Amino acid sequence: MKITDFLVPELVVADLEVVTKDEALRSLAGQVASVVSELDAADIFAVIKDREALGSTGIGNGIAIPHGKLGGLEDIVVLFARSKKGVEFAAVDGNPVHLIFLLLAPENSAGTHLKILARISRMLKREEFCHKLLELSTAEDLYAAIRADDENS
Repeated sequence: MKITDFLVPELVVADLEVVTKDEALRSLAGQVASVVSELDAADIFAVIKDREALGSTGIGNGIAIPHGKLGGLEDIVVLFARSKKGVEFAAVDGNPVHLIFLLLAPENSAGTHLKILARISRMLKREEFCHKLLELSTAEDLYAAIRADDENS
């Protein structure tokens, strides 16, 4: 199972231009809803916001992995966004977030959901790969880098 089984090029945002966590989550929810027609941005935002209320998914080192389960969703959806300026995300280390993987899963997909979360986490633990994601120019280049890393893992 690969991240790019669930991440499509249209769900890669090269420069997320927001400042706060709520702005980021709203923007990303809107992006997902614009690509996955059966989803509603308000529903996505509510699910992600509820998960964030349990504790920030800003895991430190400039990374956040907001995630949640959504009724009516047929398959996992992954979005990747990069913020060049950084987003105040209430991350565990207090630093701004630059790399965000948003993961939405059907309510009945515990095993798959956790496997994709683990795969994303392993990918982002490699500092050299994170630096590469910060340096690339376009959404197409970001997707290609994630896909290449995914294929080699």
